[in-house]
Amino acid sequence: MKVIDTDLPDVKLIEPSVFGDQRGFFMESWNARAFAEAGLDLHFVQDNHSRSARHVLRGLHYQVQQPQGKLVRVPRGRAFDVAVDMRRSSPTFGRWVGAELSEANQRMIWVPPGFAHGFLALEDDTELLYKCTNFYAPEHERSLLWSDPEIGIAWPLPERVEPVLSGKDSAGTPLAQADLCA
Repeated sequence: MKVIDTDLPDVKLIEPSVFGDQRGFFMESWNARAFAEAGLDLHFVQDNHSRSARHVLRGLHYQVQQPQGKLVRVPRGRAFDVAVDMRRSSPTFGRWVGAELSEANQRMIWVPPGFAHGFLALEDDTELLYKCTNFYAPEHERSLLWSDPEIGIAWPLPERVEPVLSGKDSAGTPLAQADLCA
């Protein structure tokens, strides 16, 4: 397993060791000991699974209390996955990082607690699996506006294509007005 630094020091890309042959492949997507040895001593309480059509954009979601860290991977399809630092006391507050996760590259991303998370499905039937460090708490969930120019996320949408959004996500709050994490 290889842990790769991103432009935001707390967000990490993870390349698991994948063993393949003519039959297919094998990989460990989670091993508590290996992750702890790599500096990511994590405890998960919930697994989530979503499937999305091409151009569906989900997020940017975070919880102001009971923040969730998320270990995200794409076992089917391709997604552009994004983390935005929502920690008011952080030197990287309001900055974002994105990475393509796919069935082909087998990469994962670690999104720590206190970050908003979202993704854009780049293919039909894109599936995300993510392990969470805290339980979902709808009363504490917030949606950051996906298109906030103050953040300036460069979503890889084709020209003249609008993302498919939920009502909650299209009504997200701009960073300047958002509830923040400690």
